[in-house]
Amino acid sequence: MQLARSLIYALIFYPATLLYVLAGIAITLVRPSRTRALVRDWTVFNHKLAKAVLGISSAVEGAIPSGAFLIAVKHESMYETLEMVRIADTPAIVLKRELSQIPLFGWLTRRYGVIPVDRSAGSRALREMMAAGREAAAAGRAVIIYPEGTRVPHGTSPPLRPGFAGLYRALGLPVVPVAVDSGHLWPKGLLKRAGVVHFRVGDTIPAGLKRTEVEARVHTAINALNS
Repeated sequence: MQLARSLIYALIFYPATLLYVLAGIAITLVRPSRTRALVRDWTVFNHKLAKAVLGISSAVEGAIPSGAFLIAVKHESMYETLEMVRIADTPAIVLKRELSQIPLFGWLTRRYGVIPVDRSAGSRALREMMAAGREAAAAGRAVIIYPEGTRVPHGTSPPLRPGFAGLYRALGLPVVPVAVDSGHLWPKGLLKRAGVVHFRVGDTIPAGLKRTEVEARVHTAINALNS
């Protein structure tokens, strides 16, 4: 049954995403201010589709504060990358540059205001990420980063990548850590399992801490749902 539900989800989600992208390109060329609202509508669509077809829903413990914060999120699946846009009200998002270069989709992400990072570019990539993060923060937007650098299986807790500490220092913003346990329902591959994905918003971590302290506190907070 879940395999059939997973197939139905894919057959609806990906064509619908293409329609959202095409509509988004047309709309934002005329009304650029509508870009974020349209992207949020797409994530709300996915939220409802996942619940109706896959039986996957979200439970959020705590609340994301409004305004400019650095939001550090556990990354176990595609699910939270869309849900966090909805939950955090269209934040800027640090993502790998390859996603921002996908034809049509990548153009729309850049209009939305993502922060693409070329992992092979070393220190130059970090400088570009920090500059884009400062611009987003100056506009009052939260900035989301997945500090482990990539999607990881549920229950694992790799060390944070250096980019997190660099962005934390450069922006001078408090950190809102978010633990997620999506991996046991939404693993790599086609098959998804019904259930509830939990988002636990941790205590806000102040700006200006030493690297070792902020990394330790964020690492602990984002892995709070590992058991």
